[in-house]
Amino acid sequence: MTATPDTTTDRMADALRTALTPTELEVLDESWQHAGHAGANGSGFGTHFRVRIASPRFAGLNRVARHRLVYDALQNFIDAGAHAIAIETRD
Repeated sequence: MTATPDTTTDRMADALRTALTPTELEVLDESWQHAGHAGANGSGFGTHFRVRIASPRFAGLNRVARHRLVYDALQNFIDAGAHAIAIETRD
């Protein structure tokens, strides 16, 4: 039986692995730092994240193009309420 990711960060990491085959990946839920701020929903679904990712797919791309690839991979999470995603990329 295959384990199913049980946290938002696990599911985000899986989506990024599928889309970008990263060589390094870290997804952090920083929602607790924003409790009471606009965009913090208090529903248990994280709203503020930091993604640190290295991928060969980023080679030759500028920062905007790299971030677009990350946002595209995470669009379902953005649609579900992820309010802020800080992105750090390397190729």
